[in-house]
Amino acid sequence: MGQALCCIQVDQSYVAIKESFGKFEEVLTPGCHCLPWIIGKQIAGYLSLRVQQLDVRCETKTKDNVFVTVVASVQYRAMADKASDAFYKLTNTPEQIQSYVFDVIRASVPKLLLDDVFEQKNDIAKSVENELEKAMSMYGYEIVQTLIVDIEPDEHVKRAMNEINAAARMRLAANDKAEAEKILQIKRAEGEAEAKYLSGLGIARQRQAITDGLRDSVLAFSGNVPGTSAKDVMDMVLVTQYFDTMKEIGASSKSSAVFIPHGPGAVKDVATQIRDGLLQAQNVKAD
Repeated sequence: MGQALCCIQVDQSYVAIKESFGKFEEVLTPGCHCLPWIIGKQIAGYLSLRVQQLDVRCETKTKDNVFVTVVASVQYRAMADKASDAFYKLTNTPEQIQSYVFDVIRASVPKLLLDDVFEQKNDIAKSVENELEKAMSMYGYEIVQTLIVDIEPDEHVKRAMNEINAAARMRLAANDKAEAEKILQIKRAEGEAEAKYLSGLGIARQRQAITDGLRDSVLAFSGNVPGTSAKDVMDMVLVTQYFDTMKEIGASSKSSAVFIPHGPGAVKDVATQIRDGLLQAQNVKAD
């Protein structure tokens, strides 16, 4: 109906290419336009001004001979003031953009190691964008943005990278564990040394207390019981300590039976043996 009335409508975000007898005449903007087709006027086609996106997958090789697939996302649109160039100069815009993306990526990535490719993906995207901007502007297209959205190494390479990362983390964990064990052993040794030191102080004080007690006992016994000598008192003290020791041994939960001499002369024998042992010790020490 619009053609019959020589009128056409151009939708928003689109432009129409008007020709006269097959020759470009003008670009029609959104709205209603008169098109007298009876005198050779016609619409050659429509061109979208919306931002379009093209995802390009490019396989290439890094400097360390690892094959990777780089996925680039290119956002572009036709410029209204160069709509005629965008319509007439290119027959397949996505393929043209893809060719330039392949050219830049395959020229940039082989100069980098695999780890550097991941770190410098923004630089690669900027290089692609600059190259596309220079090439596509003459064809009436504007490059809005270029992104490197994914870098996919070979599956075996990814598995190896994960294993290397896992091994490094295990090595750090082992070092931390060894360091913790070292600290525990040092602290345990310091604790044992401190305990032994305190135990030695306790034993020394205990022996000092025993010595003082024995001296006081001998002096008190000699003064209160006439006719007794220090030797008699010491014999009695030694025997008393002997039986106290046997009592403690018998009261221990780990001992089931203790055999000791029994009889009226047992006490005298015990005292004699203790005295003889002390005398022998003193003689050995004197020699």
